[in-house]
Amino acid sequence: MKDFIHLKNSKIRMFLLFLVDVVTVVMNSYLSLIVRHEMRYSIIPEVYIDSIHKYMLVNVITTVIIFILMKLYRRVWTFAGIHEFVLILGGCVLSTALQALGMQILGLTVPRSYYIFYLFFMLITTTITRFSYRGLRILFRNRGKDRETVLNTMVIGAGEAGSIIIHELKYSKNLNRKVVCVIDDNRFKKGKYLHGVPIVGNRDTIIENAEKYHVDEIVLAIPSAGSKETRDILKICNQTHCAMKVLPGIYQFINDEISVSKLREVSIEDLLGRDAIQIDLDSVTGYVMGKTVLVTGGGGSIGSELCRQIAKYKPKCLIIFDIYENNAYEIQQELKQKYPDLNLEVLIGSVRNAKRIESVIELYRPELVYHAAAHKHVPLMEDSPNEAIKNNVLGTYKTARAADKYGVKKFVLISTDKAVNPTNIMGASKRMCEMIIQTFSRYSKTEFVAVRFGNVLGSNGSVIPLFKKQMAEGGPVTVTHPDIIRYFMTIPEAVSLVLQAGAYAKGGEIFVLDMGEPVKIDDLAKNLIRLSGYTLGVDMEIKYTGLRPGEKLYEELLTKEEGLQKTKNDLIFIGKPLDFDEELFLKQLKRLEQAAIDERFDVKQIVSEIVPTYHIRQEDKERDAAIYEAFCKLGRASHEGPIVEES
Repeated sequence: MKDFIHLKNSKIRMFLLFLVDVVTVVMNSYLSLIVRHEMRYSIIPEVYIDSIHKYMLVNVITTVIIFILMKLYRRVWTFAGIHEFVLILGGCVLSTALQALGMQILGLTVPRSYYIFYLFFMLITTTITRFSYRGLRILFRNRGKDRETVLNTMVIGAGEAGSIIIHELKYSKNLNRKVVCVIDDNRFKKGKYLHGVPIVGNRDTIIENAEKYHVDEIVLAIPSAGSKETRDILKICNQTHCAMKVLPGIYQFINDEISVSKLREVSIEDLLGRDAIQIDLDSVTGYVMGKTVLVTGGGGSIGSELCRQIAKYKPKCLIIFDIYENNAYEIQQELKQKYPDLNLEVLIGSVRNAKRIESVIELYRPELVYHAAAHKHVPLMEDSPNEAIKNNVLGTYKTARAADKYGVKKFVLISTDKAVNPTNIMGASKRMCEMIIQTFSRYSKTEFVAVRFGNVLGSNGSVIPLFKKQMAEGGPVTVTHPDIIRYFMTIPEAVSLVLQAGAYAKGGEIFVLDMGEPVKIDDLAKNLIRLSGYTLGVDMEIKYTGLRPGEKLYEELLTKEEGLQKTKNDLIFIGKPLDFDEELFLKQLKRLEQAAIDERFDVKQIVSEIVPTYHIRQEDKERDAAIYEAFCKLGRASHEGPIVEES
């Protein structure tokens, strides 16, 4: 039988099915008479048996012809379903009806109930012979699986997607999975079965059923679920010791792509997920299409994603400006391959070089400038504050001045939540960048705007790549403080906000995204350890290292003074800019520039005078004082040192 099941020659399979049908027609003809006469062959009238004998050859031929016309010999019975059963039913009904008609024409006599029994037995035997092929293949296929590697699987979602996934997991010969239970929040489905698998309860029962059924793997198959609902379910799953997979979004239904191959590993973004930002594509298209666009820092994490999304809107010319040639080269090659018709210019240079950035803007005359060039690493900038001033503050000033001088229409600054009540020089420098664009906006025809958001998942130097690298090296995973909290968003979300801000810009605004709930970095580390297949405290440890220079426990998106103003997008707000003396600010900026050029040690103190909300932590003051003292001993310090206040 096993050799029959695995026969590769379709003609042989067809011939064997033909022989089986001939046997069943003959058998069912006699069996119908026997059942009709109370299972006693001896009491069957001779005339009935004679009628069956005389019509047998005609019955066999007509039945086979009907089955051929119904294509019952050319079906792939391995995947037989309702459609195939309907065809079998139709074939058996036609066979029985023609037999009744033929016997009537030939004057052959059988009991009328004979035809009912005959139809019933033909339907049963034909269905069994076809569908047993599928069942036997599954039986032998499952026997061929390595029992030691079979994973008990829980599927969450008893809808259409879940049904497809369960069907494929059960019947695919290449997947060593055994679906043991189904979870669904619809209380009316509890206790029912889906493809023979019990629906055992809602999401609140995930943990207990994972233990009860010894689940090794959980599959989330609800593509219609929003990011928040997905996150909530996965947080429950993450409390088990099961591997997790998820089926991507609802678009899979539209494209008819529901299959096991579409399942992917659960990512940290899923656990942090929230509903994606919806942007007005028409408004973005309207101000990007056909325009010359300059992206400074275009090779960085945010800058490169800006370039990717801008390229989709068919700009007249896209200019990538970056000091780091390797990053610029990578995004250049990517865009050339994906958008061969894109008019792309890649230029190397620094925004700190006033003549270079002015020459670029003068030559290409961009209508839109996205200013993403900046130093962003908080601890590094604490050790090199003058570089933060030169690159972030003065670079922004020089780029904004060039944009104003050569008539750029829109200028969008990439800012950060660290600019709110900053405790580090990087955040303070970005606050000054916001003040610069506010100042230019008041006097320039260019529409200057800032976009402020939190930490970006997966960006260069962000916490997740660091954690992954630490785990690859065997750990430990380092977290500065168990209570440290941050806001997160994905790079595409951040860039969508930037693009939408450009469409909304009228000049001088600071746009802020409603970033949802803050995330504890400690929880982030634990989740990532779990998703990476490690057990906290066994395979991987977390080490708390203490807050770094300039780092604070909580990031803020808006100062209390700024307030919020709604936009057309429910997740995008405008923070009211703080009032400040612009004339005094420009004078202070000049002094700060000279201090940075002179590599003075009191640059943080100067910044604190410009940005009243910037407060240097006492431990950072003491640390800077110690560095200054060390340089004094070497005779290399400037005349002015840091001002250290008594605590």
